[in-house]
Parts: sequence; C-alpha cells; structure tokens
Amino acid sequence: MSHADFQLKGSTITVVVLDIYRYLPDSFSTQLEQKILQAPQFFANSPVLINVGKLTNDGSPVDFRLLIKQCSELGLQPVGFKGASDEFASAIADTGLASLPDSSASVRAVSFEAPEPATQADPEVQVEIKTVVQEKVVQRPSKVITRPVRSGQQVYAEGADLIVLSQVSEGAEVLADGNIHVYGALRGRALAGVYGDTEARIFCQQMDAELVSVAGNFLLSESLDESIRKQSAQVYLQDDTLKVIPL
Repeated sequence: MSHADFQLKGSTITVVVLDIYRYLPDSFSTQLEQKILQAPQFFANSPVLINVGKLTNDGSPVDFRLLIKQCSELGLQPVGFKGASDEFASAIADTGLASLPDSSASVRAVSFEAPEPATQADPEVQVEIKTVVQEKVVQRPSKVITRPVRSGQQVYAEGADLIVLSQVSEGAEVLADGNIHVYGALRGRALAGVYGDTEARIFCQQMDAELVSVAGNFLLSESLDESIRKQSAQVYLQDDTLKVIPL
C-alpha cells in the first residue's frame, strides 16, 4: 500500500490584517514604517493579509505590486488580499497572491490601536493594523502546557483557558479564547479573550511582556509601568482601558 506524500489540514493561525482606505505610495511607506517601529518585534516577518474592501482611490489605478514590495521592504510578508472589488480584482489577480472574499463569517478582527506618530502625516492616508484568528470556538477544558514556550513558538487555547506552568520566552506567543495563566516569566506576547471576551484576564508570576492584549485591546512593552516589571501581575479590561496591576 502506497503512502501519500502530503496531507492537507485546516489550521488556526494569527495574521496581521492591513486595512487600507486610500493608497498614496509615498505617504503609505512612511506611515506603515511608523506603525511597525512602535512594535518591531511584533511585526517582524509577520504574514500580512491586505484588506482592500474599503479602499477608494478616486478612480486612480493602484499599483498592487508596488504595495506588496513596500510591505516586504518593511519586513512584512504579504500572503493575500481580502475584499477586492470588481474595480481592483484584475490587478490583484495579476500579483499572484490569494484573493479572499470580504466575509466576517470566517474571521473576527482584534484591533491593535497603535498611538499616533509624533510626525505629521497625510490625514487622508489611513493604515489600521489588526490581528485575526480563524473562528472555530467550542467549549473545552483548560489547556495546560508544562514546558517553556520558546521563542518563535505559538500556543493557542481554543475555546478554553490557557495554563502555562513555566515561562513564555521573548518572541513566543500565547493566545486563548479565555484567560491566560503563566506560572513563570511572561516575556513574549499574550493575547486573552481573542474572540472578544472582555471578562478574560492574563495572570503571570513575572511581568516582562512584549505585548499583552484582552479582547483586542493592546498594550506594548514600553507602555508598562516600571513598578510592575518583573512582578507578579494581572491584566484586565476596565471601561475599554487595559489595566496592569500587581497580584
């Protein structure tokens, strides 16, 4: 009996979604670079889905190959387009990247609201960064990880809390539909309540995270109070504001 050389499987992954409302090549590169510099480790080599569902360019043609090149030069990895209208469909097809329908049934977005850059940029050029996870939630017991989550690894607790009995290393990512408990140092990225559970929380024995998020509300490392660093802490959402306090 012969064995298959490959197997196709469904998967849950996180990607960066780049929402573009108007595309002007010069100001686009400038603004995107400013966004990336606010969290360079978070965006480094990240796969990117370019959402053009709300793109209006006043009838002007859009050079999508140049758009892809600009993203790649800034360290992002475009994997496809989303929400292309008939106006842009042919030009996007010529790029060779995937074109996905603008459907909210298969994904939900978790917004990354980065602070405004200090330098003045063209107000008509808007770039929004989001993280999305494929929607497939079922209720399950807590997912328990007994070993360290090492740099480059990603652990996702689907429909459950995530419990890590060791550390989460720099460059690692842990995600959960519910709460996240880290019984060690949290140095990587932790995203709880990824499908909008505003009651989710993050708990850790040592707070030194690159990024923490609850229900799409993000806080970057440089925004953490120095008094909380390397201390046991919890992260929760209150009145649409992310709070990080000692345990």
